Amino acid sequence: MKTLTDQLAQYGAYHRDPRNIATHIIGVPMIMLAVVILLSRPMTEMGPTVASPALLAALAAIFFYSRLDFVFGIVMAVLIAVMLAVGQWLAVQTTAVWLVSGVGLFVVGWIIQFIGHWFEGRKPAFVDDLVGLLVGPLFVVAEIGFVLGMRREVQADVEKRIGPVRRRSAGDAASSS
Repeated sequence: MKTLTDQLAQYGAYHRDPRNIATHIIGVPMIMLAVVILLSRPMTEMGPTVASPALLAALAAIFFYSRLDFVFGIVMAVLIAVMLAVGQWLAVQTTAVWLVSGVGLFVVGWIIQFIGHWFEGRKPAFVDDLVGLLVGPLFVVAEIGFVLGMRREVQADVEKRIGPVRRRSAGDAASSS
C-alpha cells in the first residue's frame, strides 16, 4: 500500500496552482457530501443504528484514511460522520428534496472542480488513477492543515517530491482580471 506521502504527492502533482486548490476546497466536500446523500437510501434500521450504502462506503473510506495516517484518519472520520448525519436527514425527506440535494451538489461540485483544472491546465488526477477520487478529500484536509501550520513534516515530504504550490505572479493576477 502506498504511504500518505505517496498518495498526497501523486494527487498533489495535479494540483499545484493555488486557484485549483481553492476550487478543490469548495468542490471536493460538495461532491463527497453529494455521494453520501445519494448513498443514504435505502436505509435499514439495525437497533439504534441506521445502515445504508453510505455507511458501508464511509466505513471503508475511514479504514483507508486511517491506514494512511492516524491523525488524518480521525479528522476524516469526524467529517464523514457529519456528512452521514446530513445524508441520513436528507434521505428521510421527500424523494425530490433528497435527489435535488444530492444531484445538485454533485453537479455544482464537479463544475467547480473542472474550473480549477482549467486554471491548472491539467486533467484531474482520477483520470489516471481512480484512487484519486478517494484521495481528493484527504488532499483537501491536508492542504487546510498545511495552511494552518499543521503536519509541516508531511508537507515538506510532499513538496520534496513535487515542489511547492506555484505562487501567482503579478502577470498572472493581471491576466485573470
